[in-house]
Amino acid sequence: MELNGNANSSNCFSLLSRLVLGKDENIGDSRRAWGDNYEQIAQLVAGFKEADWTDVHSLAGTNHVILRALPRLLSLPVGEEHEWIESAIEAEQARIDRALGFLFPICQTLENAGTVVVIKTLDHWPDFGSDLDLFTDAQSHEVVTLMRERFKATVARQSWGDRMANKWNFEVPGLPEMVEVHVRRLGQMGEQKLIGQSIIARAMPAQFGLYTFRVPSFEDRVMVSTLQRMFRHFYLRLCDVLDLSLLADQRLVDYEYLRSLAQSTGLWEGVATYLQIISDYVTEFRGIGIPLPTFLTSAARFGGEKVSFAKNFLRIPIVPHSAQLYIAELKELLWSGEIQNTCRLGLLPLLATAAALEYRMTGSDKGIW
Repeated sequence: MELNGNANSSNCFSLLSRLVLGKDENIGDSRRAWGDNYEQIAQLVAGFKEADWTDVHSLAGTNHVILRALPRLLSLPVGEEHEWIESAIEAEQARIDRALGFLFPICQTLENAGTVVVIKTLDHWPDFGSDLDLFTDAQSHEVVTLMRERFKATVARQSWGDRMANKWNFEVPGLPEMVEVHVRRLGQMGEQKLIGQSIIARAMPAQFGLYTFRVPSFEDRVMVSTLQRMFRHFYLRLCDVLDLSLLADQRLVDYEYLRSLAQSTGLWEGVATYLQIISDYVTEFRGIGIPLPTFLTSAARFGGEKVSFAKNFLRIPIVPHSAQLYIAELKELLWSGEIQNTCRLGLLPLLATAAALEYRMTGSDKGIW
């Protein structure tokens, strides 16, 4: 796996990767805890200029690792950079505290209409997502009514993709982040209902700061992350690598259940490929990948060798690899007799074509996706 693209950004991304992946958590902050990564980090930061540190801050924010990466810089030889690092950490913590203060009453309010589970947003804890993402089994009109009446929220314009996915975005006064509510469906075209049912049935309470939220099981976290990265955005953030590597390292994932659910939804090859990519990337910085069962690694279509760094993220090739994963999902839905969901997913190439044309003509595909 190569970190190509812009040289400065690549170096900054490599630094962040070493900070969050290349340290032995059992040793602490001593030089011994970093092993060979200490020298690599020291060499990287030695030549950094102000623009490089700006890139580090920006990349840490877009990859949701500010609170897990920047504090570790304070234990390393970064000299005069301590002040901005501490300021960045303080500002991010303030953002998270404010967002949690909104997220908790929003969840409580929507519970009046159905079960509410926080997805994606809290997976990066103590870091935090860029939106407040929720999944609910409530009815759409109930969600919209409650958000408007209780929080004076404005419903953002739904794209074609949002309508297909039954996804609603809300702007709440005083909250910089959008509130994104997935209603009963998941997937780019809303083709996945079984995963949503699993999320609701297996959700568990967890403490985040002063609040307790209902969050997905570890296996469902992997499923949702796979849908987002391998079937929608086609790139990984550094937080995705860190989040799932921590789950795997602590052996928190029931891979048998994960395989059963993923196979029944047509996502098994996508899940296996996603975790193989993560394992390969982790290997780059600590010499060994994450512990994965053989039946999973043998199902992966490719690994980290097909992934490269570009435009702030780890990019996954769409053709032919991601297209093959899409076909596998489509076949399983059809084979399972899910005609409506098969038709939904079958519309994806048409929407993708429309999005490409829209982007070429206007420079944006927001009205489509």
